[in-house]
Amino acid sequence: MLTQAAIDRVVRLALEEDAPWGDITSEALIPAAATADADLIAREPGVFSGGAVFAAAFRLTDQAVSVALEAADGSRFAAGDRLARVTGPARAVLTAERVGLNLAQRMSGIATLTARYVDAVAGSGARIADTRKTTPGLRALERHAVVSGGGHNHRFSLSDAVMAKDNHLAVVAGRDLTQALREARESLPHTTHIEVEVDRIDQIEPVLAAGVDTIMLDNFSLDDLRDGVRLIAGRAAVEASGGVNLDSVSDIAATGVDVISVGALTHAARSLDLGLDIAVS
Repeated sequence: MLTQAAIDRVVRLALEEDAPWGDITSEALIPAAATADADLIAREPGVFSGGAVFAAAFRLTDQAVSVALEAADGSRFAAGDRLARVTGPARAVLTAERVGLNLAQRMSGIATLTARYVDAVAGSGARIADTRKTTPGLRALERHAVVSGGGHNHRFSLSDAVMAKDNHLAVVAGRDLTQALREARESLPHTTHIEVEVDRIDQIEPVLAAGVDTIMLDNFSLDDLRDGVRLIAGRAAVEASGGVNLDSVSDIAATGVDVISVGALTHAARSLDLGLDIAVS
């Protein structure tokens, strides 16, 4: 998902935003021939993500800058660990610094939060998955960060799978739900995954009768989740969503659901504290 083209597109836009007519501070203060060595240092423990994105900020500023990554995406680190070494023209290092840090901090924050959720459900068999609640324009980066933290990706976009949510069902209200879903399946390629969100137990059987692949139990109580899992009985994958947090996720996993989708992985993660320590020569 996180291709070099996707990385470069985001990073170029960020660099254009940050230095639309150049970095006048560095150009006025720093000699053109000056070089710099800089270390990417963790100020707090976490899970790293975004190494290729961090490196792209410097490469797209000046190809003379080299970045040696010392931590792989998905690796855990302690406060004080060096995650990368940056070497090259000082002006370029200073110009790219903020963009590289912003993106690596954001991605590492998501990876770190995701790892906490994954750890909380360890041994249950339930997957932690993200949602489409991502920062516009940064979805590929943020979803890569979820995978770095041990989570899984849901559908990437509206084009990838059918997911009939409450508002879709509200529009088709008045029609037979099973028949509406069967007609939808007949119009699609046989490879298309179909998921339907329900918010009541009595919706489950009509949805199952249509032969859907996944049923999302939205904002169900723990007792209703257990009842839903028993009722579905392996006839479809079961996803839990809504009201998921670090205090509740292990109890949700224990109900037997297959997937727990967590919007907070991307919309509520804070950026991790990483710093770039520079020594100019």
